Amino acid sequence: MTKSVVVASKNPVKIQSVQIAFNRLFPDQPFEYEGVDVPSGVSSQPMNSAETLQGALNRVNGAAQATPAADYWVGIEGGVESHDGDLFAFAWVLVRSGARWGKSRTGSFALPTRVVELIKQGMEMGDADDVVFGRSNSKQQNGAIGLLSGDVVDRTAFYEQAVILALLPFKNPDLYPPHA
Repeated sequence: MTKSVVVASKNPVKIQSVQIAFNRLFPDQPFEYEGVDVPSGVSSQPMNSAETLQGALNRVNGAAQATPAADYWVGIEGGVESHDGDLFAFAWVLVRSGARWGKSRTGSFALPTRVVELIKQGMEMGDADDVVFGRSNSKQQNGAIGLLSGDVVDRTAFYEQAVILALLPFKNPDLYPPHA
């Protein structure tokens, strides 16, 4: 039986990372995927881990409200946080199915000085990347990580591992009890 997965975004990078992760972790289970636009309920550029996590939570809950018949809902929210004078990019991933939840966070990487300056002036990271790298809509393509790594790691791969990690409670349900 095909199960439905709703990604709380229309961003093709987020949808693709979810597809790859589900298909890798559950290769014998057929899935159908849908992206839905739901608000994060946080600022357009979350500036710390708590705000970023709240955005992912708001997205996953919004997707569940918009498409209540789905089997899984996935929220991915990117953010930045400051450590020792540097600004690091990362994302939170939440997966929900019934009373079971999975949560994970991507790795993080330091942003270049010029991107940091633009973010501190109020620009969203994707827009700052486009300015600094002379691109257009990079957040729906390879993202900052792809631009900085020469696509050794692109935004899809960056999210994919965190989605897999957030799916561990679903892969091992006997080890992770459902939430109350």
